[in-house]
Amino acid sequence: MEFQKSSIPEVIICTPKVYEDDRGFLSESYRKDKLDNFISHPVNFCQDITTYSKKNVFRGLHFQKPPFSQSKLVKVLKGKVIDFAVDLRVNSETFLQHVSIELSDKNHKQLFIPRGFAHGFLSLEDSIFSYKVDNFYSIDHDMGISVFDSKLNIDLKNYKDIIVSDKDNSLPNILDINNHFKYSEDLYEK
Repeated sequence: MEFQKSSIPEVIICTPKVYEDDRGFLSESYRKDKLDNFISHPVNFCQDITTYSKKNVFRGLHFQKPPFSQSKLVKVLKGKVIDFAVDLRVNSETFLQHVSIELSDKNHKQLFIPRGFAHGFLSLEDSIFSYKVDNFYSIDHDMGISVFDSKLNIDLKNYKDIIVSDKDNSLPNILDINNHFKYSEDLYEK
């Protein structure tokens, strides 16, 4: 497993070694000791989630507020997506900046997204998406921001016919959340 810092250093691109032959392939997709060592602290994943998304579906941008905020390790089992991680840490130099990366069953890449980030993905073809989280889902702490918020500078104009759920389509923009919470440390983590 190889690790590389993205443009936001806390968001890590994880690339496993893949051993292929005429039968298929073998890959070590997760190894706790190596990830913990690279990010310099332990992450204790406790829940795995799998989604199926048809082509053009956008899921997100989701996060959970403390004390149920989550780190995630995400990957595509089948298909191809553009994955997004948006920095919501108010005191961060990269506040509201984002990382985007193509994840697919062909490139085997994964993305580690630490606590304090919103996450979402656009399915470029029918896709099965998997993620590990280090805190359980809590409906009372579930939040999100609109991927279409101009403050986030996420350019989706090259993608046609994006399908968004009613829930995700009604997510607020970042100013609405910030005005409501007044950049509360209860909402964002350092």
